[in-house]
Amino acid sequence: MSLRIVVCVKYVPDATGDRHFADDLTLDRDDVDGLLSELDEYAVEQALQIADEADDAEITVLTVGPEDAKDALRKALSMGADKAVHVEDDDLHGTDVIGTSLVLAKAIEKTGYDLVVCGMASTDGVMGVLPALLSERLGVPQVTLLSEVSVEDGTVKGRRDGDSASEQLEASLPAVVSVTDQSGEARYPSFKGIMAAKKKPVESLDLEDLEIEADEVGLEGSWTAVDSAAERPARTAGAIVKDEGEGGKQLAEFLAGQKFI
Repeated sequence: MSLRIVVCVKYVPDATGDRHFADDLTLDRDDVDGLLSELDEYAVEQALQIADEADDAEITVLTVGPEDAKDALRKALSMGADKAVHVEDDDLHGTDVIGTSLVLAKAIEKTGYDLVVCGMASTDGVMGVLPALLSERLGVPQVTLLSEVSVEDGTVKGRRDGDSASEQLEASLPAVVSVTDQSGEARYPSFKGIMAAKKKPVESLDLEDLEIEADEVGLEGSWTAVDSAAERPARTAGAIVKDEGEGGKQLAEFLAGQKFI
């Protein structure tokens, strides 16, 4: 029986871009370029390595987002994933991580899975709680923050590295795992992979397909909200300390005044 792997990926704003809030205090995504979250590339890579070791495996990449989020799916498909699922609905605008976990869980159940692979966090929200929320909603074990992961005989195993020790963890499938940026560099899509990705299936779903009511997601259904936002102050010129014999003392006074020492 084929090992069904679902990789959750996110289309995020380019961190090097000039990002702004819209009038409703959500991110103005029309004002900045987007891309596949770098931390999710590690999840795709580990899924590909697991599939390479399996007798038979199929990788589905799944995302929730606007039309442009298909770019994230195409990147993952060009890396080697087999097919994609895109959940898009106008009522999803402003959905927080709680609502997103609901949508992803419903889509994962509809797609069918044995193993769900996530990155350690998104590069925009950086909450890192989505894998745990998915585990709870799906009712399966979670093995998170792995720097090494493998699947064998219906069991997922991995190593979690901490500051003072490493843990060896395992769980029976089906399960949810997340991998860190120490799990191995993600491969670059080849020209052949990019061309092949254009022919791979991308299924589109909306809230009705997933039997989710509009008030469960979006700004109305969010458990969190941004109350206010302001532009970051312009960077001021740095202080220059002229060394005329007292430079070290002046530098120490400056650092102490800024509470750096």
